[in-house]
Amino acid sequence: ADLPVVTREQRIQVQQAEAQVLRDAGDNAAAYTVLASALDQFPDDPDLLYDMAMVAEKLDQIDVVEQKLTRLIELKPANAHALNALGYTLVDRTPRVAEGLALIERALALSPDDPFIRDSVGWAHYRMGRLDDAEKHLRRAMELRPDPEIAAHLGEVLWAKGERTQAQDVWQTQLKSSPDNAVLLETVRRLTR
Repeated sequence: ADLPVVTREQRIQVQQAEAQVLRDAGDNAAAYTVLASALDQFPDDPDLLYDMAMVAEKLDQIDVVEQKLTRLIELKPANAHALNALGYTLVDRTPRVAEGLALIERALALSPDDPFIRDSVGWAHYRMGRLDDAEKHLRRAMELRPDPEIAAHLGEVLWAKGERTQAQDVWQTQLKSSPDNAVLLETVRRLTR
């Protein structure tokens, strides 16, 4: 907070850095306060809108997530990350799965080799009960980038298909490289207890 800043960009970067330090420390509420203050000063800054939405999601403020990402998409309609983030939130946290999938598909058209967007497509298909399509997209996402959260999703789809040994193999492979990933650990615990 005491860093000397001159330009608008520097002010934003300092506030983002402060919020990130708080997020890394697990204090999402304080990060939210910092970002809200920054957005009061710079209401349409795309990076602040995105960061605020991500922190709001951690605080279960889905209405804020939707508001900030919708505004960001209005400002930058070709922002694949914003389209994916809003789409994934709708798919994962609301009953508006079809609406979320439409946003994710727009993101995928802009960035077809992004593993996280491909993961979102797969998760949307899973939520719609289309397990084979879900598996196809999630396997492609894992090819593009082995990641513990993608592995959690792929394993859950395989588990739902009755392919429990394959699901366990996917999870265990990723647990070796990411033994503390909360999403992966929660998925394994929830499904195997």
